Amino acid sequence: MAFAKLAGVIVIKIMDDDFKRLTEYLKHDYGINLIHKKSLIEGRLTNMLTEKGFNNFREYLDHVFNDMTKTELTELINKLTTNHTFFMREANHFEYFKKNILPYLEANVKEKDLRIWSAGCSTGEEPYTLAMIMEDYFQGLGNTWDKKILATDISVNVLEAAERGIYPAQALDNIPPTWKLNYFSKQNSESFRVSEKIKDEVIFRMFNLMDEVFPFKKRFHVIFCRNVMIYFDHRTKMELINKFFSITEPGGYLFIGHSESISREENPYRYIMPAVYRKG
Repeated sequence: MAFAKLAGVIVIKIMDDDFKRLTEYLKHDYGINLIHKKSLIEGRLTNMLTEKGFNNFREYLDHVFNDMTKTELTELINKLTTNHTFFMREANHFEYFKKNILPYLEANVKEKDLRIWSAGCSTGEEPYTLAMIMEDYFQGLGNTWDKKILATDISVNVLEAAERGIYPAQALDNIPPTWKLNYFSKQNSESFRVSEKIKDEVIFRMFNLMDEVFPFKKRFHVIFCRNVMIYFDHRTKMELINKFFSITEPGGYLFIGHSESISREENPYRYIMPAVYRKG
């Protein structure tokens, strides 16, 4: 077994052929490009290999790829994907959504059916934030608007956490006090739970953005796909952007993360502001 010591912690080294086998699979099937992230893979998976009793990455990967239930693969993806998020992350996006996009949609969506997609929703803070913004905006209009949000991710673990909707008290530090009062209930001194009214506005589903065909019957008015494409290479990113464009309503919006970028020459969307784009 090959070991290395990183910041005082023992890690199991991955051999070049095993590294190539794993990274090529992740890129082909999930769009995740980790070809320059060998130390990340070793650091995040070493403990799991040790706990499961594997001597090296080859034994472990053989086990993963021979598991017909895909349980081991799901756990692998959960370990390697970054799921750090919080309420009101990149707050200027939410301000623009509230002050500019919702008034536009209210005036132009005659059927009163809003279609919002949070792609790569992680543990749910983003779609719940959108749901609370829309609940505030449409208050007083009764049930005349259908404003449900589709929230998807490839990680089963984060989706389960999102559906529970329970967050530590400090996670609510950046939200408006009225939200904490109206849209959360106190579980105990350390945690709060999203109200059923808000949870009912969000539909969580497992979904792989690398699927060739997106199975949606209607196009979306707004797509949030923020900090998801950071591990995608240029070609994979542009293929995904074009798929998003095809399922965006004319006049609809795409939000990406501030740490991400899209080539303006190749981008079919029109640039609006940093990390915000519009169709038409």
